[in-house]
Amino acid sequence: MPDAAGVLTGTLAGSVLRPLWLDSSDRPAPRPALGPADAGLAVDLVVVGGGFTGLWAAVRACEREPGRSVLLLEADRIAEHATGRNGGFCEASLTHGEANGRQRWPGEYDELERLGLQNLDEIAATIERYGIDCGFDRSGTLAVATRPHEVAGLSPSEPGFLGAEEVRRVVDSPTYLAGRVSHDDCATLDPARLAWGLARVAESLGVRIAERTPADGVRAARVGGGVVVTTPYAEVRARQVVLATNVFRPLLKRLRLSVVPVYDYVLATEPLTAAQVAAVGWTDRVGISDSGNQFHYYRLTPDDRVLFGGYDAIYHYGRSVDAAHEDRPATYATLARHFAETFPQLADVRFTHRWAGAIDTCTRFCAFFGVTRGRRIAYATGFTGLGVGASRFGADVMLDLLAGASTERTRLEMVRTSPLPFPPEPLAWVGIQLTRWSLAREDRTGRRNAWLRVLDRLGLGFDS
Repeated sequence: MPDAAGVLTGTLAGSVLRPLWLDSSDRPAPRPALGPADAGLAVDLVVVGGGFTGLWAAVRACEREPGRSVLLLEADRIAEHATGRNGGFCEASLTHGEANGRQRWPGEYDELERLGLQNLDEIAATIERYGIDCGFDRSGTLAVATRPHEVAGLSPSEPGFLGAEEVRRVVDSPTYLAGRVSHDDCATLDPARLAWGLARVAESLGVRIAERTPADGVRAARVGGGVVVTTPYAEVRARQVVLATNVFRPLLKRLRLSVVPVYDYVLATEPLTAAQVAAVGWTDRVGISDSGNQFHYYRLTPDDRVLFGGYDAIYHYGRSVDAAHEDRPATYATLARHFAETFPQLADVRFTHRWAGAIDTCTRFCAFFGVTRGRRIAYATGFTGLGVGASRFGADVMLDLLAGASTERTRLEMVRTSPLPFPPEPLAWVGIQLTRWSLAREDRTGRRNAWLRVLDRLGLGFDS
């Protein structure tokens, strides 16, 4: 579809390379950066990172301990990266799905499921309590099989299974062979508006937010205890620090091989007419995902656009994070083709936005946590694409760890253990490309090859 100059044609013609969620006149102006006048600033808690994890940490710190002085540092703008570039699926799962959770922590999975649903309930309560207008819609999700070998994974013998005719009465696609609806364990929302709302709430609770202020390093204070966080403009002394840096270079050496950045790509259509929505039968607004390793996720936005993303998960050599990786015409063309195959009723609908973002992928597919420097620094990372909901849980875990508290969260094996790291280059590149090829082969054939079976035995993997 793209010509040699990279000009997109067909239904992608005229689309802008910009996240839909951030393309809004309602986007708040950037808060001021730290400056020389802030030299010597001292606070109780510094939060590094203005995505969901950092915002929840700031809000929860003040809710749990009113009067605590909190400074949040964001290197760019609030919600600029993963937080404002995802599909807006806010899932209850803390473990990247039931299969992954039961495989890794079978003895505590029921507790993890309970805590995940409780966490989602608390997100809903926070949105209502503070009046955050983010289109929160708990209509649930529809998992679909589009290849014969995927049907068994939807548990045909259990209640709630939908055959081909039944699933097409929920949403009508000729690609659907089976499905299963979950009503309470996922909401859809506008992630940027949730982030902007959380920033407003944080400031109302006393948090200071400094945008365009990167943290260059952390070190123990020479005098008086605590931690010094360095920025290009001023050093800040803190009693404790929360690190919520997602895919970006971590400030702790121990984390530098634990996460790799994987680019995920998304399209958004023009708003559908009522007749177009009716042609698909998409009336109950469930979010949808298919069952492949290279899976698609898609949903209706509040103004009836279709957001359609996933499939390609691209790793760039050397753990590269670069805005140049976001414009990948071949991937956008593939997504547009898959959209037309999924919904031939909408084959002429045009796309207005295309964008990409980097996911913090770890080898166990879900977040991990830790505390170091004598309970002065806590971190949470590795959400692997499921951070919209799990980030709030991660924020509470970090605050528990900094407090040295024994809680139902910190006693979890999931919290007390960490994933195996990815190898250094060039082994990381070779291993990830071999894994991607093997996963694509399994999607075509339904069979896991020897490489994937070895990774299964080692408890390793690669996912978006």
